[in-house]
Amino acid sequence: MSESPLRIVVAKPGLDGHDRGAKVIARALRDAGMEVVYTGLHQTPEQIVEASIQEDADAVGLSVLSGAHMTLFAKTIELLKERDASDIVVFGGGIIPEGDIPQLEQMGVAKVFTPGATTTDIVAWVKSHVGEAAQPA
Repeated sequence: MSESPLRIVVAKPGLDGHDRGAKVIARALRDAGMEVVYTGLHQTPEQIVEASIQEDADAVGLSVLSGAHMTLFAKTIELLKERDASDIVVFGGGIIPEGDIPQLEQMGVAKVFTPGATTTDIVAWVKSHVGEAAQPA
């Protein structure tokens, strides 16, 4: 078991101004014992990647409701690679068509949660797929 709690950045990229879901997820992760940094609204992929590196995050969760998920996830993953931080797990959710999920996974998004995902499911996934729990024995 890790000596320090998982560190998760929860971010709202782009122009979407709806952050209730992101705040609910951030609180659920925090209540589960993780250290959570919520970046606030209207973040650029550059700001999200910078925050993730500065906070020594194990993962970054993006909440995208604007329809720009393909671009925003791709840019975030590209910037993490450029900064030698591709070990930071990228996951997310929002209003994302089922048909886009395989392409997002192919580009490196570890998990996409769609409407109806429970906080219990999201917390369980993060615990089992991020940090030392995700490392093979």
